[in-house]
Amino acid sequence: MKFSRIILANLFRKKVRLLLTIGSFAVALFLFAFLGVVRDAFSRTDLASADRLVIINRTSIINPIPLSYRDKILRIPGVKAVTHNNWFGGTYIDEKNFFPQFVIDPENQRKVVPELIVPDDQWNAFLKDREGAIVGARTMERFHWKIGDRVPIFSPIWRKADGGQSWEFDIVGIYDGREKNTDNMSMFFRYDYFDEARAGAKGQVGWYTIRVKDPSRAAEIASQVDKEFENSDAETKTEPEGAFAQAWVKQVGNIALITAAILGAVFFTILLVTGNTMSQAVRERTGELGVLKAIGFTNTQVMALVMAESCVLALLGGGIGLVAACLLVPGIGKALSNFLPMFFFPASDLLLGVAICVGLGVITGLFPS
Repeated sequence: MKFSRIILANLFRKKVRLLLTIGSFAVALFLFAFLGVVRDAFSRTDLASADRLVIINRTSIINPIPLSYRDKILRIPGVKAVTHNNWFGGTYIDEKNFFPQFVIDPENQRKVVPELIVPDDQWNAFLKDREGAIVGARTMERFHWKIGDRVPIFSPIWRKADGGQSWEFDIVGIYDGREKNTDNMSMFFRYDYFDEARAGAKGQVGWYTIRVKDPSRAAEIASQVDKEFENSDAETKTEPEGAFAQAWVKQVGNIALITAAILGAVFFTILLVTGNTMSQAVRERTGELGVLKAIGFTNTQVMALVMAESCVLALLGGGIGLVAACLLVPGIGKALSNFLPMFFFPASDLLLGVAICVGLGVITGLFPS
C-alpha cells in the first residue's frame, strides 16, 4: 500500500489512455457476464432430478410413443412412478404471445414431478374439469389472467377432430415452483381431453418421465426400459432428465460453444490491446524506472510496481463491467422472462469474473514488466 501513490500517478499520467483501457476491460467483462447468463439460461440442468429418467422415441423426439407402454414401464423393477407428456406449441391470440404448453397425465404428474406446487383445492378442480388448465404464475401475470377465465390457445401443430386449431381451456389453478428459478410460465392441461379432441394420432404420447426408487440404479433401469421395447415399432431411448434437457436446448444450437468462441475472441483482443498499452506506458518512463533502481529499488520491486499497475487497471475496468452487469441483468432478464425464465447472474460467475480480471492484469503486465 505504501507504493499506491506511485501506482496511481503512473495510471493517471495519460488520462485519455487510462479511460479507454478501463472502458475496454469494462466492455469485455460485461460481455463475459451477459453471455454467461445467456449460456446458463439455455443450459441449466441443476434443477433436473437425479431420480428421474425421460423416455423418448429412439428415432426422434418428434415421433410419438404408444400410450400402451405405460403399464409395461411400471412393471420394470425399480420404477416408482411414470407419467407422460406432449408438447402443444400454441399461442394466445397473437403469434407473439407464445409460451410453453404441455399435455400431462393428471393422475400421475405430481407423483413424478413433486416440485410442481399447486394448492390441493385447485388441483382437485383440475381433476374434475376435463377442459381445465393449470398455468404458471408468471404467465398469469403476463396476460392478466385469473382463475375462472376461459382462454383460447391456437396450435399450429394439433388440429381438432372438427378441423379447428383453436383450443379453449378453463383456468382452474396456478402453479409455482419449489425452487427460486423453477420455470413458472408453462401451461398444463389434461391428456384425456387432448387425446379425445385431436384429429388422428390417438393413444400416442410425446415422451414418458419416470421416477426411480434408487437413483444409483438409474443407468441400469434406463437400459432395462430400452431393452423392453427393443425391436418394437417404436423403440425407445431412455436418458437422465438433465441429458434430455440439454438435448432439447441443442436444437437451438451449441450455445456453450458459441459463447465460448465470442468470449475467447474478446479476451484475446483485450490481451493484445492492453499488453500494447502497458508496454508503451513502461517505455515512456524507462528513465524513471532507472532512477528507482538507482535509489535502491530491486528488480523484483520494480517488476511488482508494473504488475500492480496492470492489475489495478484490469480490476478497475473489469469491476465497472461486472457492476454494470449486476445492475442491468435483472432488468434484461425481466424483459426476456417470456423466453428465458431462468435469466440471472449467479454469484459464482461474479467471483469468476474477478478472477479473470486478476488473470488478465497479471498476463498483460508480465511482459512489459
